[in-house]
Amino acid sequence: MAAQRVGNKSPSVTTSGTSGGSSSEDLEGFAVAVTREEGRWKCRALTSAALTSLATAETELRELRSSGAVFGLLNVDDEFFVIVRPAPAGTQLLLSDATMAVDYDIAADVLDALNVEIPDIDPDELDEVEPWEEGDLAILADMGLPEPVLAVILSETELYPDEQIEEIAQRLGFDDVLSSTLDKLQK
Repeated sequence: MAAQRVGNKSPSVTTSGTSGGSSSEDLEGFAVAVTREEGRWKCRALTSAALTSLATAETELRELRSSGAVFGLLNVDDEFFVIVRPAPAGTQLLLSDATMAVDYDIAADVLDALNVEIPDIDPDELDEVEPWEEGDLAILADMGLPEPVLAVILSETELYPDEQIEEIAQRLGFDDVLSSTLDKLQK
């Protein structure tokens, strides 16, 4: 979980969904598919269900049938993010904060898919636990984001997940496309 900051929280897109098995009318965040074909980046919104279901996110990404690279960026409730990259040999995953599996089903699903146990942490003590990532840090290396650079972005816990995603987009060169897509979602 990102450390709390004084001041305004970054703007985010509000969608409907559930977290931690309980219903929530205002789950904040966004889910976007990112594709790269013929050297051009494109982003498109995924459904709000992709924020609460790893299977839904994978299905929506596979249905894009892009000839180039495809991955999903899920900013879940502005608490953590997930990178989902379907491939014929299996889906690659990266969860920015494994501690969130205590409160969010989709984070627990990611850990389950990675064969990692859900951390044994009291939900009331989550704010005192240092976050750690789980998954494939080389998930975007072939697109120009080396594992050590992604590790540094993930270690910047003073940033909110949307800011970390923005940094990833900036490093890969699709920050303008992502920003435009998120602007359309907020309307």
